[in-house]
Amino acid sequence: MNHSPFLNDDFDSLEGLADKIGEMLNCPITIEDSNHRIIAYSKHEENVDAARIATIVRRRVPENVINTLWKNGIMPKLFESDEPVVIPAIEKVGLGNRIAVSVRKNNEVLGFIWAQTDDEKFGEEKLLLLKEAAKIVKNQLLQHQLKRRKVEEDNQDFFWKLLTGHINKLNDIKREADRFGMKLDGSLAVVIIEFDKEVNQKIEKHSYYLTETLQNVQVVCRVFDENQLIQLIRLDSNEATIKDLKHFIYNFIERINERLQIGKVKGACGLIYQSPQQINKSYQEALKVLELKEQFPQELQNTYSYQELGIYQFLNDLYHIRTKEQYKNSAIEKLKEYDHKHQSNLLKTMKAYLECDNNVQEAAKVLHVHTNTLNYRLKRITEIADMDLKDPNQKITFYLDLKIEEMKSGDL
Repeated sequence: MNHSPFLNDDFDSLEGLADKIGEMLNCPITIEDSNHRIIAYSKHEENVDAARIATIVRRRVPENVINTLWKNGIMPKLFESDEPVVIPAIEKVGLGNRIAVSVRKNNEVLGFIWAQTDDEKFGEEKLLLLKEAAKIVKNQLLQHQLKRRKVEEDNQDFFWKLLTGHINKLNDIKREADRFGMKLDGSLAVVIIEFDKEVNQKIEKHSYYLTETLQNVQVVCRVFDENQLIQLIRLDSNEATIKDLKHFIYNFIERINERLQIGKVKGACGLIYQSPQQINKSYQEALKVLELKEQFPQELQNTYSYQELGIYQFLNDLYHIRTKEQYKNSAIEKLKEYDHKHQSNLLKTMKAYLECDNNVQEAAKVLHVHTNTLNYRLKRITEIADMDLKDPNQKITFYLDLKIEEMKSGDL
C-alpha cells in the first residue's frame, strides 16, 4: 500500500490533519487528547450522530459515552493496544459505528483518533492507514501535551499558595488567576481523594483522567501531595450544593476502584465558598474530615463533607476540655457500675438507642432483642441513671460524653 499522499503532506495544524484523514477514509474524524478533550475534528458533517455533535459542542466527550465505553470493554482495549478497535453502534448514548485507535508514545497514551464509519466498509488497507495516521498525530499531540504540562505546573504553584493561605488579598489572587487563566469566580470548594498506598504512575494517570472526564463539576486545579489528590472544584451554578461534591467524590472512588482494584480510597470536601480567599479554609475543613474518618471509621464511613460531620466537628475539642476538667458523667458512671455488678449491658443498650435516633424498632434490631425487652431496659435506664429520655439536652449530653469515654478507653 502506498501511503505517500498522506505521509508527505506538511500539516501545520491538527485540524488540517483531521480533514486529510477524514478525506482519505471517507468518514468524519475526531482527534482527542488522553482525557477525551477534543483537539480537532474534520469538516465532514454529513450524517453525524448525536455523540459526535455533543462532543463538538462541549469540546469533550460526554461522560455517559465514556462510562459506556469503559463498561463495554472498549476503553481498556484502547489503553492496552495500538491496534484499531471496531466499536458497534451503541444507540442508548447516541453513538454510531466507530473505529478508534490510540495515539501513543511508547506505552503512554497521548490521545485517540475516532472514525465514525456508519456503513463504510473498513478493510485491511484503511485500518493500516488509520494506524499510520496515529503515528503522524503523535507529534502534534506531544507538542500539545508539553504546553498543557507547563501551564499545569505554573497553576500548581499558585494553587499551593491558595491552599496554604500565602496569598490572601483578593486583588492579588485575581491578578494571579488572570495570569494563569484560572476561573475563580462563583462557588469554590476543595476536594481531597486519599489513597491508602503510595501513589504510583498508574494511579496518578487514572486519577487525572477521572478529574477530566467526570463532568458534573469543574476541576480548576489539581495537585498530588504524597498519597492525597487535592482538587479545587468550581461548581457550575449558584444552585449547586454539597450534594454535587459528594456525587463527584462517590463517582471518583467508584470508578477508580472499578478500573484499578486498589482497595481503600477515602474522599472529603470542605465547605463551598463564594470567594477564593476562603480556599485555604475549605482545604483545612477537608483535611479535618479525613482525620475524623480515620478516628471514627464506622460512624463516618459514608460522610464526605465537613458540613455532615455534625457533633464530630467539635468532639476532639470537647475531649480535651473534659479531660482537663477530669469530668465524669454521673449517668454513665451509674450505668457502668450497674452493668459491672449485674453482668448486664444497659450502657450498650443506651448507645444503640441513641445511635438509632431513639427508634425502638431499629435499636431492637441492632441489639437482636424484642422491642418489649428494649422498652424494659430503657425504663431501667431512666431509673438507675436518673435520666429523662424525653429531654433532648440530657440525651445529647449523654451521647457526647459516651463518645468521649470511648475515646479515652481507645474503643473507637
